[in-house]
Amino acid sequence: MRSNPADYKLIAPGKLDAVVSLLAEEPGQWLPIAGGTDVMVQFAAGILPARKLVSIWNLAELRAIEILPDEITIGAGCTYTALREHDVIAREFPLLASAARWTGGIANQNRGTLGGNIVNASPAADSLPALLAYEAELLLVSVRGERRVPYLGFHTGYKKMKLAPDELIRAICIRRGFSGYLHYARKVGARNAQAISKVCIAALGQLRGGMIGGEIGGEVEHIRIAVGSVAPIALRLTEVERIVRGKSIDRALVYAARKAATAAIQPINDIRSTARYRSAVTGNLVAEFLEQLGTTGSNSGDSGKTA
Repeated sequence: MRSNPADYKLIAPGKLDAVVSLLAEEPGQWLPIAGGTDVMVQFAAGILPARKLVSIWNLAELRAIEILPDEITIGAGCTYTALREHDVIAREFPLLASAARWTGGIANQNRGTLGGNIVNASPAADSLPALLAYEAELLLVSVRGERRVPYLGFHTGYKKMKLAPDELIRAICIRRGFSGYLHYARKVGARNAQAISKVCIAALGQLRGGMIGGEIGGEVEHIRIAVGSVAPIALRLTEVERIVRGKSIDRALVYAARKAATAAIQPINDIRSTARYRSAVTGNLVAEFLEQLGTTGSNSGDSGKTA
């Protein structure tokens, strides 16, 4: 049953400081709404619990993408379209650019925001594995000031996060310097567009020695692997990374990494897929990433999307 608009109050202060002041005055009473792509789904289904909504859409303080010498700062209100069309993001952070292309259709990309994707906290969110792989940090703002926290560990459980009732995500910060890395991204869904992930992966890697005589060779110097839709939150596969780091990639190592990956996840059966399928695909994608890393050892761009 559709919700009744008369049951809701919506205000749009127009300034970030006014929004955080409101959140401080009545903690937990106001629900910030940006693009509204998830909120309106709940509203249409009659399951949106909040009765007070405060618009943060189009706040100038949340929309900027700032390029600094050592990092990029992305305003939490930046849309997927803004991410998809930004030259530096496309060139230096292709995992995030891929996630922006994968999220919904053009209409959703024009409205949906990166900060909203984080706070909505869906384990199937396309952008979250990319943020884990890039070791992003979040700038959280309140009337008490700003604090900077690693995205890794920000989500503590399904729809749970380390965000106080009076805080907003102001920006997402990612360090630069991934030239020469292999960027690997895959999304497995029911179709090639506008599909919720069955499994998604974002990974980075670089070999110390590179290729040896055109064959697999060189030790793994840097590696980060993150997956989504296979646990209550997006996961960084740190045990897989530990097993692989400092070793040359061969069949035995790929097998060990595949086994560790399937042991680390907690897939479920749902309307989109089965736990068994998700487990098998996660292992396959980790193996494919390592095989590509072993044969290239450097950046070949993101690996696109599978169905």
